[in-house]
Amino acid sequence: MSTQQAAVSPGRANLALATLFLGMFVLGSGELLVVGVLDRIAADLQVTIPAAGTLVTVYALGLAIGGPILTALTIKVDRKLVLIGSVVLFIACNVIAVLTAQYGLFLVLRFLIGASQGLFIAGAFIAAMAVVTPERMGAAIGIVISGVALSGALGVPLGTLVGQTLGWRGSFVAIVVGAVITLVGLLTLIPSVPPAGAGAAHQAKYAFAPKVLAVLFLNFIVFSATFAALTYLVPFLQGVTGISGGMLSVFLLAYGAATAIGSFRGGKFADWNASRTLIIGSIGLAASLLVLYFVGTIAWLVALALIAWGLSFYSIVPSLQVRVITLAGPGGQLAQSLPVSAANVGIAFGAFAGGVAIDNYTASAPVIAGFIFALVTIAVAWGTSYLKAPVVEEPSTTTQTATEPA
Repeated sequence: MSTQQAAVSPGRANLALATLFLGMFVLGSGELLVVGVLDRIAADLQVTIPAAGTLVTVYALGLAIGGPILTALTIKVDRKLVLIGSVVLFIACNVIAVLTAQYGLFLVLRFLIGASQGLFIAGAFIAAMAVVTPERMGAAIGIVISGVALSGALGVPLGTLVGQTLGWRGSFVAIVVGAVITLVGLLTLIPSVPPAGAGAAHQAKYAFAPKVLAVLFLNFIVFSATFAALTYLVPFLQGVTGISGGMLSVFLLAYGAATAIGSFRGGKFADWNASRTLIIGSIGLAASLLVLYFVGTIAWLVALALIAWGLSFYSIVPSLQVRVITLAGPGGQLAQSLPVSAANVGIAFGAFAGGVAIDNYTASAPVIAGFIFALVTIAVAWGTSYLKAPVVEEPSTTTQTATEPA
């Protein structure tokens, strides 16, 4: 993939990466915040809890479908402007959501907010790679992704606390404040990143090539494995481990902190060798879930298994992004937005599979379902390790080609 290299100093590059990290943290918190205040939203908008849960579904659809569409439509626009526009859309929709009392309008707004996050994610990856040298591509992607991981570990619990104190609208206002701070950072710290490569139609044939789709399937199955078990982790901790009350938050925080650390280290591993990282990480994911199943009644071993699980899972994610971008070649800019779509489909499928397992068997069944999916990830990761990036001669001016280490 050709990426226009922005002429910035290492210090300025670090500030730019910090801004992108903050944006991912804020937008990631906005995505998951609804879960923590779902009951309050349902009561305020006078709908049932299942109806309020649809807000989560339409957000995922906005991210998975709207994000790639907006990315394709803005493929020839400076990435700095794309990032600014996506955050402005995010702010505007959240402000309207705070002010509205109409459930139908809220659903539409959540779809648009999800689409704005998908657009931001794709733009953030391009901007991050543009301010670093090619050999730091994985590390830059890891920093950006870690913002999402940290939002799950800290952003959601903090947002939920604000929501329980000031109401759900107060928590949304807090997200808007964070987005405004991000917007200021984008305006002042992100350099111009002109578009590189051809238009969306030309890039699509590379972005949707069979080898790219194979890695996107790996992305899908990795998230399916994790969320088949993670969605029903609380019932597992309560029914099998015997954890309740405040200790539940401690165990969940341990997992969340491990995902944040894993994403940082995963970026380094992606620079070392993305393909091997996917194989090793998949083995770690399967092993962690298997251990979790067998030591489920021993609390301190469960905590260690959760930490290993979080580290393994998020150490994989930057390499998934790197592999998609690398294998897409000239279609890398369009392909940037596809892993998050595959991930959201995987989350939905994994949660469904875990639900079927727990409904028909025991509280441990979702962990086994996740383990089975994780075994598939090992085979797919090994198979995709043989895929090579397309060799395409592209006319370019002052470009650098990002290549995956051998």
